[in-house]
Amino acid sequence: MERSLGQTRLTRRTLLRTLGAVSLGGFAVSYLGISRPALAQGSLGSLEPEESVEVTMKRLFDARPIKDGSSVIKLELPLIAENGAVVPISVEMTTPQTPQSHVKSIFIISDKNRRPLSARFNLRSPLGQPYVGTHLRLGESTDVRAIAELNDGTLLQAKREVKVTVGGCGG
Repeated sequence: MERSLGQTRLTRRTLLRTLGAVSLGGFAVSYLGISRPALAQGSLGSLEPEESVEVTMKRLFDARPIKDGSSVIKLELPLIAENGAVVPISVEMTTPQTPQSHVKSIFIISDKNRRPLSARFNLRSPLGQPYVGTHLRLGESTDVRAIAELNDGTLLQAKREVKVTVGGCGG
């Protein structure tokens, strides 16, 4: 290393030594287990479901019965989705909402997706008509459910099959 008038000149040899020491230090830290590697949330090589629809339903609703709500839940989504990556859906409750009986949450569940719970909407105000809309990503043809949870714990469900021509999740 040369010094001239307070400036330091870095040689190629010094640079290579420094880089080698830094990389060796990083290797030693990971080898000795001082830092933990990042853990993946899923396996890209596995196309198996991460959670089945039955497990999702049990996790969300435990053993509570789910009643047919197709007469009071207006579920709009295409019968045939040309592109599974962008499937529009809207859910609207047609019953009057009162402070005594109103929708607390709306769940959208896609049965054959790797993670069946597509969306959950928590509604705060008991006034007005509950309406939610979003886009789903569906990997294959599947049943899509809209489940409304009322403030008293009652669960109402409407279900519809969607045929997907071009996959969204699976390609």
